[in-house]
Amino acid sequence: MFHLTHAKFMRFCRQYINEKEMAEEIVSDVFVDIWLKRNALQHVMKPEVYMMVCIKNRALNQGKKNTYMQLVPIDEETETITDGYQPDEEMERKELFMQLDRAVASLPQQCRLIFKLTKEEGMKCAEVAEILNISVRTVHAQVYRAMTKLNAIMLAHQTPRSAATIRNIASTIIMLLFIH
Repeated sequence: MFHLTHAKFMRFCRQYINEKEMAEEIVSDVFVDIWLKRNALQHVMKPEVYMMVCIKNRALNQGKKNTYMQLVPIDEETETITDGYQPDEEMERKELFMQLDRAVASLPQQCRLIFKLTKEEGMKCAEVAEILNISVRTVHAQVYRAMTKLNAIMLAHQTPRSAATIRNIASTIIMLLFIH
């Protein structure tokens, strides 16, 4: 389980802890603690959510001196949007992904975290609400705000020369985010 989920938990912890070594220590300590208390935790129905809550709490306790979150780059592994290789469209697509990264980084901290958990990590809103100790309605509202802001930012970066191409690529990127 450690090897299968370690990278995901590290990305989550790095949103709270800037130092990689400290994040690794927190994730490893949580795994060890849960292993040692495994008999007492048989009532846990969602182990992944439980682990994320434990990691979040430990990271918050450790990182109270850090008042900002560490951004983790969005993976660039995406489906090819164009049928054939077209260098100009490929360049525009890369620029759009860079703009999307900047747009996500511009979101308020809580909104950005909720967006990353739901859209990048593929978590359900109820799981995110449980991890962050907020209501599901708040998660839905924050996802809606994030998507509205990201859509506006992405569409604002159109150039007259390639507005139709960028609009198609931007729409595809936004739709890929909604699929999760």
